[in-house]
Amino acid sequence: MTLADREWRLIPEAARDGPMQMALEEVAAETAADGGPRTVRAYQWAPSTLSMGYRQDAESVDWPYAEREGITVTRRQTGGGGIYHDEHADISYSVIAPADELPGDLMDCYELLCEPILSAFREMGVDADFVSEEQPAIHEPACYLRALHPAHDIAVDGRKISGNAQYRTRDAVIQHGSLSYDLAVDAHLGVFAEHGVSADRFRERVTSIREECGIDREEAVAALEGALAAWCDARVGEWTDDELAAARELADEKYATDEWTRERTAPTN
Repeated sequence: MTLADREWRLIPEAARDGPMQMALEEVAAETAADGGPRTVRAYQWAPSTLSMGYRQDAESVDWPYAEREGITVTRRQTGGGGIYHDEHADISYSVIAPADELPGDLMDCYELLCEPILSAFREMGVDADFVSEEQPAIHEPACYLRALHPAHDIAVDGRKISGNAQYRTRDAVIQHGSLSYDLAVDAHLGVFAEHGVSADRFRERVTSIREECGIDREEAVAALEGALAAWCDARVGEWTDDELAAARELADEKYATDEWTRERTAPTN
């Protein structure tokens, strides 16, 4: 059987806060593991959010800056560095399916689940691909400035344009990623404490869809959603009322708490 032989839903981009976006992924994994539809989606972080990597030190965050600028901070289940998800400059996606339907090897799974992301870039007119070789880190706590790895970092001529990460629950795989639509450099650097990185150095490492091809954000989102849907033959769907209720509860009890964000502990762990 192929991916398209299963039931997939595409949930179009919607703006929600960071804790809710992370909670929805956990809930979607439970839905898929219980025999419900697998999910692909594009999504928007509103307000702008810093999602910390699972093992990221809370001391690496400039908390006063985030509070002053109205930037939410939460923590992902995936590892790696923190990502500043600007409400306008970031486009995010998820692919969520039962674990037994996807490759068990991590590298093979990344290659498969990044297929629609690379297809989306081609549709936009962006010549992006996995980085050809590793590059050293510029600032380790920041995802877009960490060492580049050919397995999951997507770049244009060596400049990163998308970061992708993956984790497994007992029965499901969740892959999510960030596509750089534009460069919100001041905020992207400002959320990190003592980063010591200039705006010019940031631009040397990171590029954006807007810089590479000039399309507007709505066109970029449409290309991403189209590629995700075509990859698995997904039909447009929506969250159920039960899923939304469960996600709200999980967001309140886990992803919006200081215990999870600052100390990485939660009642559900």
